[in-house]
Amino acid sequence: MNGINLLLVEDNEGDIFVTLEAFEESKIISKVVVKTDGALAINYFKETNHESDLPNLVLLDINLPKVSGHEVLKYLKQHDNFKSIPVIMFTTSSSKADIKKAYQNDVNCFITKPMDSGDYLRALSKIEDFWLNTASIPTGYNY
Repeated sequence: MNGINLLLVEDNEGDIFVTLEAFEESKIISKVVVKTDGALAINYFKETNHESDLPNLVLLDINLPKVSGHEVLKYLKQHDNFKSIPVIMFTTSSSKADIKKAYQNDVNCFITKPMDSGDYLRALSKIEDFWLNTASIPTGYNY
């Protein structure tokens, strides 16, 4: 699959940098859009007028300024235009309550960010391998 758009919703500048670096060499991801808080992420979806601008995959943190990742997830999964977009919660939280809430709101996958930088990069590599090389994800949307 070629030409995948990824939306990264992350407020930690270090995590943004490492994630962008990890995906820079990707032959699958053609565009990465970064939003640094939940309100900006929701506005991104509200203001998107063309399906080609929508992400094919969302990498979403929970602990975000303004609007939490849980609220962003809930917004996406309650809207017909966006609910089929796979959302991966990629967060420092390993709280059972956060995991349960994410799956109750139809997250596609919950991954706790590793603290070690090497493990962090391996986790991103596995995300790319599974979600972009193994799984089939939607690429067309109806408005």
